[in-house]
Amino acid sequence: MLNSLKDDRFSSLIDILPFIKQYSGCTFVIKYGGSAMQNVLLQSEVIKDICFLYSMGIKVVLVHGGGPFINNWLTKLDIKPKFKDGIRVTDSKTMEIVEMVLVGKVNKQLVSLFNQNNISSVGLSGKDSNLIVASSLFDSPDNLTGKIDTINIEILELLLNNNYLPVIASVAMGINHQTYNINADTAAGFIAQSLNANKLILLTDTPGILLDINDSSSLIKELTLDYVTQLRKNLIISGGMIPKVDCCIQALKSNVNSTHIIDGRIQNALLYEIFTEDRIGSMIIL
Repeated sequence: MLNSLKDDRFSSLIDILPFIKQYSGCTFVIKYGGSAMQNVLLQSEVIKDICFLYSMGIKVVLVHGGGPFINNWLTKLDIKPKFKDGIRVTDSKTMEIVEMVLVGKVNKQLVSLFNQNNISSVGLSGKDSNLIVASSLFDSPDNLTGKIDTINIEILELLLNNNYLPVIASVAMGINHQTYNINADTAAGFIAQSLNANKLILLTDTPGILLDINDSSSLIKELTLDYVTQLRKNLIISGGMIPKVDCCIQALKSNVNSTHIIDGRIQNALLYEIFTEDRIGSMIIL
């Protein structure tokens, strides 16, 4: 009975020890967003998982969106959310709401959760220290959806090297002093590239890349770039999955070792993806 108790308590720790040795000192960029943020209990669990990674010596940068919260506020103000190829179309009124929600509400809420877990985190937007400089994604002065031009990694390296965990809202400043809304997946991908991160992990509302979007058992657990290209041609990858896959591809081409798309609605999804051989989502590699 004593031997059985000992196995139950420590076997899982022994199983993840090789992963901890492998990843200690590495940099992971994690994007957090979608409906997984709306469940207060699940949000708390996600933060605890990230705190565990931090405690294992992994340098974590958290980039967040907040689409459901933005949509809720837009609905309250009778503004209809609009999307094109999975990316929000942002007029000036929408931009004000996006910045208010992401920077003023969601960012500070996440920082507060880290503080409650005794993790030193710093909340930032892309405007701080010119972290993200952007310009218009579309050829229209009325659409403030941005594309990233540069990332200032100095502020991130300063924080990471002093054991702070950066929490970044995906809002940017243009050289014309215009505020831009940046797709959070794209922002996470650019930051991962700039930091030469070991992993880019996207927490989403889907199990990963599915052969059949109506069948979660059709999850593809490992994909190469060639396979991803084939799936796009066959329209298996479409809609909101396009910017997620695109940022993964760009990150891999910029020496990020692996990229992951996982279901943030599943408790401990991050830990299953990082510390188990079977993993839980889709991993894209070169």
